[in-house]
Amino acid sequence: MTLRFRDDGTFRVLQMADIQDGPDVNKDTIRLIEAAVRAADPDLVVFTGDQIRGYDPAYINTFLRRRGEEPGAQVRLITEIEARLYGFKRRNPKVAELADRVADRLEERDRNAPAVLTDDEPPTMDELMNETRNKVRRTFAAFLAPIVDAGVPFAATYGNHDFQCGILIDEQDDMYREFPGCLNPPTVTSKAADETRYAIAAEDGDGRPDDPLACAPGTFALPIESADGSGRIAMAVMMVNSGDYAGKPEENDAEYPAYIANSRGLDLADSDGYGTPSPEAIAWLGGVQHELGARNGDGQPVPAIAFQHIPPQEFYDCLTEVPAWTPNAVEGARTHAGHCYVLNDAVCRPGSRLGEAIGCADENVGQVEAMRQAGGYFALFCGHDHKNAFVGHVHGMDLGYAPTCGFECYGPKSRLRGVRLFEFHESDPAAYETRMLTWGDLIGRYSRNELRVFFEDHCITDAIGLRNELRRPSVFTTLVGLGAAALVGVAAMITRLFKR
Repeated sequence: MTLRFRDDGTFRVLQMADIQDGPDVNKDTIRLIEAAVRAADPDLVVFTGDQIRGYDPAYINTFLRRRGEEPGAQVRLITEIEARLYGFKRRNPKVAELADRVADRLEERDRNAPAVLTDDEPPTMDELMNETRNKVRRTFAAFLAPIVDAGVPFAATYGNHDFQCGILIDEQDDMYREFPGCLNPPTVTSKAADETRYAIAAEDGDGRPDDPLACAPGTFALPIESADGSGRIAMAVMMVNSGDYAGKPEENDAEYPAYIANSRGLDLADSDGYGTPSPEAIAWLGGVQHELGARNGDGQPVPAIAFQHIPPQEFYDCLTEVPAWTPNAVEGARTHAGHCYVLNDAVCRPGSRLGEAIGCADENVGQVEAMRQAGGYFALFCGHDHKNAFVGHVHGMDLGYAPTCGFECYGPKSRLRGVRLFEFHESDPAAYETRMLTWGDLIGRYSRNELRVFFEDHCITDAIGLRNELRRPSVFTTLVGLGAAALVGVAAMITRLFKR
């Protein structure tokens, strides 16, 4: 499928971030996607990761905290609780085997006791994985339906929660391609397949993989051709897999007791923090510009915007450090903890919002610098931090966010959840226009479950979250008012006691 600027020289892209849902996608999320597609009339939709709520109780039997673990072996506490609330029965074979061993010991102790029987034969892991595959397909089918029905092409990269359902992203990539309009290119990930691929390329005489525009699942380029039909690449959209978590699973075994005790807190940044794009992806960001320049015949990098899930550390350069008591300031995370920030209005576009800390990796792998050195890149947009919706210009390019467009995860008020619209002009793609298409603008002020959204907006999981809440003037004023009312009430009670 060829992407091309319209006859009027424009090209429209919708960025959808952090749908983060289970098999039964929230109806308000679908409603928002439908309304955004109708309002924007896009030429392309990009999903920037965490489409799948990998820790959803529906995936309790195949949940992966980290890559390389046994599916369903180390389930976080919050998922266990949710599973009980929603009636999901844990059916992991190892759990069933443990029950059988307990039953055998009881029977040995008292031969006269009746045998303990399970309701059903424990399923095999293959059966549980197939069940999860079908649930993932249901999720995809639900949120893709408005886009497929509208005939709009789409592309997807991945976040830190997608794989946690138990289905790794290379297989999810294959599932996306089952839907009409998917632009994710087939990629080869195994060593044997790579050797075969290079051998075929060598036979063709070029000595390289057959698709140099694709690096790995979630990392690939989408050229956008000129409106005149000449085939010249006027711009490119780059999708980048920004990784999931840092470190290796075996290095975190010692952390597991702490993970069980505070699974929600550690799941958000794990013990070693978030991941980064692979070294191959960083190198590809430059190499793909050489390829596009060669295709145009001039060797020049093409104007390009990149989309990924986890932001690099340079996003903090869009902020200004302020005293801890500054209203609406947010405290930084991990390597930036102990410092409070607000948006730097000198570099940020009007309408920008900072609602939480920037959840970047602890390590700076030089992605932004690599993009600057490659040339052509004018913007990098992310998701991941559900309450952020700012656009700042630093290091010679725009760094920006789209907030969550989902209603099954934490985020801002209903009216602020939304989808980011971009309009590019062939004459100067870097001079693009962008704005949020929010629930408040498209549908109304409140969602169907405003109580849940209120909790998600004010959810506190640690001391930093508590301090950030207290910096919100509306929260601080409410607490002061309640405290004053309580003091008045206590004073009135004491006065009545003394009068007796």
